[in-house]
Amino acid sequence: MEKKMSTATSPTTILNKDSVSIDKEQDVILFRNRVKEYATRIGMGLVNQTKLLTAASELVRNMLRYGNGGICFIEVVSKGRENGIRLIFADRGPGIEDIGLAMKDGFTTGKSLGLGLPGARRLSSEFDIKSKVGEGTTVTIIKWKNG
Repeated sequence: MEKKMSTATSPTTILNKDSVSIDKEQDVILFRNRVKEYATRIGMGLVNQTKLLTAASELVRNMLRYGNGGICFIEVVSKGRENGIRLIFADRGPGIEDIGLAMKDGFTTGKSLGLGLPGARRLSSEFDIKSKVGEGTTVTIIKWKNG
């Protein structure tokens, strides 16, 4: 049974799309650089860039650590007059059995502070997570240029 949690709202238009395979630690740096490049290109301010990159770093490291890597999509999106960056993190790992528990501050299955998923949700404008045990997890975030 698929489980999900979402704060996403209305539909968006994709203006540009890219992807980065995440198989090893070095891929994280390439991914972060590509995200920063797209955020700069749409004129996102430094504070929102920092929030986006921090959330992206948490999620991509989770994907590498718990999901055995995967693929990240970077999209420049538009909703009305607002532009933003949508990041999709898709892995084929073991999945998350209890998303509600995983979204609680301090919960961890590893040796971390347990701030990855809830921290990424707070730093993002929109957040969506879907997971199927045995099939993997997909986390989608959007950070709007001005929000």
